Order: sequence, then C-alpha cells, then structure tokens
Amino acid sequence: MDPASMQALAGHLQKTFSPDVGERRAAEKFLESVEGTQNYPVLLLHLVESAEADMTIRVASAITFKNYVKRNWRIVEDEPNKVSEPDRDTVKREIVGLMLRMPEQIQRQLSDAITIIGREDFPAKWPGLVNEMVTKFQTSTEFNVINGVLRTAHSIFKRYRHEFKSNELWTEIKYVLDSFAAPLMELFKATMDLANKCASDPANLKVIFSSLTLIAKIFYSLNFQDLPEFFEDNMQTWMTGFHTLLQVDNKLLMTDDEGEAGPLELIKSQICDNVALYAQKYDEEFQPYLPQFVTAIWHLLITTGQQVKFDLLVSNAIGFLASVCERPHYKHLFEDPATMSSICEKVIIPNMEFRDSDQELFEDDPEEYIRRDLEGSDIDTRRRAACDLVRGLCKFFEAPVTQIFSAYVVAMLTEHAKNPAQNWRKKDAAIYLVTSLASKAQTAKLGSTQASELVNLTDFFTSHIATELQAPNVNEHPVLRADAIKYVTTFRTHLSHDHLKACLPLLVSHLCAESGVVHTYAAHCLERLFTTKVNGKPVIVKSDVEPLAVPLLTNLFNAFTLPGSQENEYVMKTVLRTFSLLQESVIRFLESLLPKLIEKLAAVSKNPSKPHFNHYLFETLGLATRITCKADPAAVTSFEGAFFPLFQEILRQDVQEFIPYVFQIMSLLLEIRTDGIPESYMGLFPHLLMPVLWERSGNIPPLVRLLQAYLQKGAQAIAAAEKIPSILGVFQKLIASKANDHEGFYLLDSLIENMPEANLSTYMKQIFLLLFQRLQSSKTTKFIKSFLVFMCLYTIKYNATSLVQMVDGIQPKMFGMVLEKLFLQDVQKVSGHTERKICAVGMTKLLTDCPAMLGEYHAHWTPLLQALIGLFELPEDDSVPDDEHFIEIEDTPGYQTAYSKLVFSGKNDHDPLNGAVAEPKTFLAQSLQKLSTTCAGKIPGMISSGLDAKAAQFLQGYLQAANVTLQ
Repeated sequence: MDPASMQALAGHLQKTFSPDVGERRAAEKFLESVEGTQNYPVLLLHLVESAEADMTIRVASAITFKNYVKRNWRIVEDEPNKVSEPDRDTVKREIVGLMLRMPEQIQRQLSDAITIIGREDFPAKWPGLVNEMVTKFQTSTEFNVINGVLRTAHSIFKRYRHEFKSNELWTEIKYVLDSFAAPLMELFKATMDLANKCASDPANLKVIFSSLTLIAKIFYSLNFQDLPEFFEDNMQTWMTGFHTLLQVDNKLLMTDDEGEAGPLELIKSQICDNVALYAQKYDEEFQPYLPQFVTAIWHLLITTGQQVKFDLLVSNAIGFLASVCERPHYKHLFEDPATMSSICEKVIIPNMEFRDSDQELFEDDPEEYIRRDLEGSDIDTRRRAACDLVRGLCKFFEAPVTQIFSAYVVAMLTEHAKNPAQNWRKKDAAIYLVTSLASKAQTAKLGSTQASELVNLTDFFTSHIATELQAPNVNEHPVLRADAIKYVTTFRTHLSHDHLKACLPLLVSHLCAESGVVHTYAAHCLERLFTTKVNGKPVIVKSDVEPLAVPLLTNLFNAFTLPGSQENEYVMKTVLRTFSLLQESVIRFLESLLPKLIEKLAAVSKNPSKPHFNHYLFETLGLATRITCKADPAAVTSFEGAFFPLFQEILRQDVQEFIPYVFQIMSLLLEIRTDGIPESYMGLFPHLLMPVLWERSGNIPPLVRLLQAYLQKGAQAIAAAEKIPSILGVFQKLIASKANDHEGFYLLDSLIENMPEANLSTYMKQIFLLLFQRLQSSKTTKFIKSFLVFMCLYTIKYNATSLVQMVDGIQPKMFGMVLEKLFLQDVQKVSGHTERKICAVGMTKLLTDCPAMLGEYHAHWTPLLQALIGLFELPEDDSVPDDEHFIEIEDTPGYQTAYSKLVFSGKNDHDPLNGAVAEPKTFLAQSLQKLSTTCAGKIPGMISSGLDAKAAQFLQGYLQAANVTLQ
C-alpha cells in the first residue's frame, strides 16, 4: 500500500489512455499480468479513494477494479482461486462504504462490482450485505447515499426477474424480504411525504423522484417470482402511492429535452410495469385496484404527446392495457364497440405512425433502427407496444378488431394513393397495421408461423408490396421499401414459391440502395429466404439463384463500400449463405472475391468490434476453403499461401478474439492435406504447446482439434521432434479440469490412434495412473464416458490382454473392479454414434480375444455380454446424478474470449476403426463364432445360463443375420 505502488499503478492506468497502440497494449498486458498478485484489488480501491489522484485515474481505477472482479471473482472448480481470501474479505468489508462516499460516476462502477460479487457470494458468503445496505439508508439523510444503496440493491435483486424457480432462489428471496421489505416500505412512505413537502423545490424534487423510481424497480424485482406475503398485506400502501404518482403533474419535473425521459416519465413508466405485473400474475388480489389504474393509465395515454421522451412511458402504459385485455377476467372492459374504436383511434393508430424522430433514426443511425426493428430490441417502442395491444385484443375479439382496423387500413391506403410523395407515412402505418393483425405468432427462423385467416396476405402483397419493390429507383421512398422487404421476410412461409422467386432480382437490386436500412433489409431477406424450409423443403433452391449469381455477389461485396456498412453483419451473413447455397458454382468467383475477404479480415483484425460480422467472415473463409478443396484437394496450398501471413500477424499481435478462429481454419487446412505436414506448420508447433495459450478457455477446443490434426498427419515428425512429453503435459492439465477433461481425452485418443505403440509405451502406465487418480478424486458422468471410450480404443489399437495387464499392473485384480464399476454400470451412458461403436468393438474384443476373461475374470463374461447387447438395444442412459455439479462446456467465466465454433469449418466425422468394422453386431457374431471354435461347447453353455431371455433372443438375431452358429 506504499505511495510508490500507488504511483506506479496510476502510471500504468494513465498509459491505457495512450493514443499509441503499442504503449496502450503494453500497459493493458502489465495490468493483466499483476491481476493474480495479492493486494492488487485493494490497491485499486485505495487509488479510487485517493484525493490526490486525478479524477480520470480514479475513474479508470474503478473501471479496472470492476473488470478485474468480472474476470476473477468467480471460483471455478479445478482452477486456482484468482483472488486471495484476505483480499476477498477486505473488498467485501470496504466496498459498500467506499461506493457511498464516491461521486456518481465512480459510484456506478463500484455498484456494478458489488452486483458481480453479490451474484457469486450473496447471501451465503456475504450474509451482512443486506443489513449493511438497510443500515446505510436508514441512518443517512443524504439522498446520494440513499440512491447509491438503492441502485446497488436494484442491480443485485433484478436477477430475480429472470432466474428459474428453485428452492435456493426462494430461500434467498425470503432472506432478502425478511430484512429489506419493511425498511423499503418505510423509505417509500417517507420519500412520498418528502415529495409533497418539496413540491416547489426543483433540485431536491428530482433526486427524490429518482429514489422513488429505484424503489419502484426494486418492488418489481421482489414481486416478480411470486406475491410475497408482506407486499400482499401492505398492498393498500403501495397501490395508493403508485396511483398518486401516476397522477403527479408537477411542472418542475418536466424537462425541455424532447428526447430524454425525465424523472416524471421514468417513475410513471415503472409504475405501469409494476401494475401490469400484478394484473398478469396476481389478478385476484389486484382486482380491487384495477379499475382506478385502467382509468389513470387511459387518461395518461390520451394526454401524452408524441415526443420521444414519452416513448418508454407510452409503451409501458400500452403494455399494461395489453396485459389486461388478454386476461379473461377483464374481457368485459373491452367488449363495447365504442371502447374498441376509441382504443384504436386514440391509442393504436397514433402510436403506429412513423414520426420525425423515427425518420431521423432511420437516416442518421440505421444500425440502431435495425437493432430495434429487426432484432426485437424495440421492446420499449410505441410501435411494438401498439402491435402487442392489437394482438392482445385479437385474442378475444379478432373479428371485430380486424373489421375496425381494416377500415383504417383502407382509409390510409386511399390517402396515400391521392398523393404518394406526400402521404407515404399513411402507407407505412397501413403496412405495419396489416403485419400486426396478420402475424399471430412468429420466429426468427421461419418469420410468421401463424397468420390470421381474416387477412389475405397474398392479395396485400400483390396490390401494395410488390409495387414498391418493382419501382426502378431503389433510393426512392426508402422507408416504404424497407417496409416492403420486411413484409416479404415476415410472411415468407405464406407466400408462394413463384412470388418469392420473383422477389429475388428485386432484392438483389436493393442491395445497391444508399439507405443503410434498405440494403441491410435486402441482405437479411435474401439470407432468410436461402435458409427457410417449409415442410422440409427449401423455399429457394440453387437453380433459382444461379442465374443471379453475378449481380448478387457483385452487389453484396459493393454493399461493404457503402457508408456505415463496412462491417455489416447482415451482408456478411448473406455472403456466407450465398456461398453455401451455390457450393461449387461459387469457385469461379473466388479468385476475385477471396482477396477482398482477406483484405476485410486484415482491416477488422486491427480493432475487432463486431463479433457477429467477424464470425460470419471466418465462416465464409472456411466454407470457401472447403468447397474449393473438395473439388481440388491440391488447392489447399494456395489457401495456405493466402491465409498464413495474416494468421501469423494475428497470432503475433495476440488478437484474442480471432485466435480460436485461426486455429479452426488451420485445422481445416491441415485435415484437408493428403501429404503430411509441411515445414510451415512444424515451425508453429512448439508455440501451440505454450502454457499461456491454454490459459484462455476459448482457445482450448480449437487448439485440441489442431493438435489432433497434427497427430493425424505427422505423428512420426512429432515423435522425432521429441514433443510427446509436451503433448502429455497438455493432456495432464486438461484431464485435471472437470470443464475440459473431455478435450484431454480427445487428445489422448488421437495419440493412441496415430502414434506408434513403441513411442507411447514408456508413458502408458503413468497415463492410466493419472486417469484412475482423477476417477477416485472427482468422478463425473462425462469423465466416465470418456474413460470407457478410451479403454475400448486402447483395446482395439493394442489388444485386450494389454488393457487387462496394464490395469492389473497398477493393482492386482483391479480389472475386475473396472468391469464391475465402469463397464457394467455405465457403458449405457456413452453417447455418440462413433463412441458407442468404439465401445461395442472394444467390448467384443475383451469378450473374444482375451484369455483372462475366460480365466480369472470368467464371472464377468456373461454380464459384459449382457451389457454389450444392452448397448446395442436399449436407449442411451442420459441420467446424471443429482449431486453432480460441474461447469458446462459452454460456460466460460468472465471476460475470456468464448469459443465460437465455426460450423462450416467443422471437423468431419472420423471413424478410428477406418471402416474395419462396418456393423458391430455382425462383428460380435463372427468373433463369438471364432471363440466358440477354440473353446468347443463352452460358449453356448455360458450364454444360455448367464443371459436373460430378451438378450439371448437379440443375440440369436445377430448370429442369424451374420449367418453363423456357435459350437
């Protein structure tokens, strides 16, 4: 904690702002390297608090601390604890008080850190957290302290909104409620009183209302899973307060900013959410309060303006109405045709209109517009809420709603027809309304999956959609063009093949549109059409696209040059789908397209910022490689020549996001090769074994696959370079981890399969010892399955006697325990076609090629045969013991680069038996026949006395099918 350490840390943090990339990277690397040092997190917190330090350094220290916690706080089984216990205790003791003393920009970072720590440690390892927070807001009169506590409580409790129900969760919520619910209500009442007293004090009023909003958010989280008894008993207090707040109309809380929601809009929006929750989930208890909220929220909707700052409020208010109209209890509130017309005219139509602010977003920030409209992040928009209300009303009143809205649609389209240039917004609203009415259910994969029978989608398409797409100038009326393309995307499974095929050239021409939204929607629509199937058949096939290949690929690649679309993930995904659909027909274009893709990769590797774009780019490179080399395997050298210089640069610069992708493409290239390993690969091999690469969990699966490819193509060269011990070192590290042990087995199985026995024999006993030690210390289903496959592969590659001798060499008679506790108990759990085949052949060899199985282990012979027949005939046993807990393969903690598997560069299914055994049942029958000729009369007797009737019947079937008899 000496000043010199503080100063040095401040200096490195300062350098992370450097415009010089080298200096910035070096500082980031240094900070990463000292993360494991004891006292580091405490030092960061002291720097945050240091009054002498510059505010930018203090904020940087708070952010660094938050990211440190994010990366390291979680304790991962089988991995070292990255934060020392004294540091954990100090941080938890100091952080709440420190956060509350800090200015807001630091307070927010520390609050986030508390949330992350709370997610891991609360309540079991941090039982005092809630009481500490309650004490702070009960004893403080400063609202920035109260708000700091409330903000932290909100961020800790909000996970209750999406956690799965469990006893553990109920226990935690009860623990929180016991300590927090009553003080929260007292704070709510006191803050409501203060709001009345300070009604003419704008500065205090804003702070008080931000507290009320946080209280309302916490109310939502604590009530989300179930209605707690405390809140049910005190519903009068809460609902009276909420109703009062909905009606507050204090001019001092109004903001001049038209775009940013102010304190009044935020509290009212949250209250709409809260009462919608009660209306949906606790309607019986909430019924007495419902009418007054329907009246208040209806009044709110018809008196609130069209400004952007009211969007969240309006969408939540409409959301409340939507949740009410879907409940059978409240159906009567909407039955009157006059009410329905009023809702339509005063709420739905006005909120479906395309406003100036929407047009601004469409033109100036197409990426955000697309995110809201295509990706469903429009959850808080007026249009989405209005659309949900239409669907809610249609649940009980589909015919009258469709009738009322159809009249509006006709009127809007008539208005548009009078003056298309002026009245384009009318048609936009009409298309949106038709889409809302017609699409009753939809998915990203298929678009609309259920359409209303009351709307003729094809007629609307031919009359109003196709005409927009056919107009020659793709830059005219961009909003309507985007609407038309989205209509095709949404209803693609309801339109005929002829209609969709006719759309293809129109969509290809729209890839040239200047509007970012229009060319992105065109790309997205093409991609969806290329991948959608109806009744198992593709809606668009290769022959539909081949005549358009030249303009399609030209326009797609030109789209990357349009402003804002240099890294357009939708366009990149469409390039990928086009390659995938055209297959070998794309090869003729690759000479000109591949350099463009590599140039694009070189550009994005300097600063990777769009993960989806980058993923599709690597997918496209892998697919191009696979398609070309399938037609001409020798072409692999030209791909290596094109890729390697850039790949080496990515590895040299340590571009973490791209390294797993590079390993996958390299694996693909090496797997395609037919002539061993070239020197360019062998030069890289020692670097692949460096421990630092294996520290990042995202690197492990692609690195293992790459090492497997090396073993497959150049086992002799690896043995000659004396690298087997290094590979076994990697295996040992992987096998010790419950998360990665399966990867260790992949590596071991590749060694067994590809490395000559003579090169491995010195290490085999140590390998078995390691595996049995792990089995004893922490047995998991995944480990047992992998271990069984390994032992069977060992039996196939060497021989059954070798396996028995190896196991018995560790401890006499131990193979009997292996048969009893592993093969007989768990072989049914082995999953995967190839894995089960390996087990079947390995067990057959144990039964028929191993004298010990008819000697000292003869008592296990028929049970093993019974287990093998079970492996063939019984369903896979996918049960997992209740107490077994380990990190799933996908679960990568913190900020580590997650492993993103490239589908189109995936590993081909590989059969280690190389086709030697086509049908394992036949192999068993033939092997049993050979055994019975050497032990005349013995085998049929063992079978008839030891197998159950069902298994014996199955076995008889195998013998008949193989046309053999036992002697």
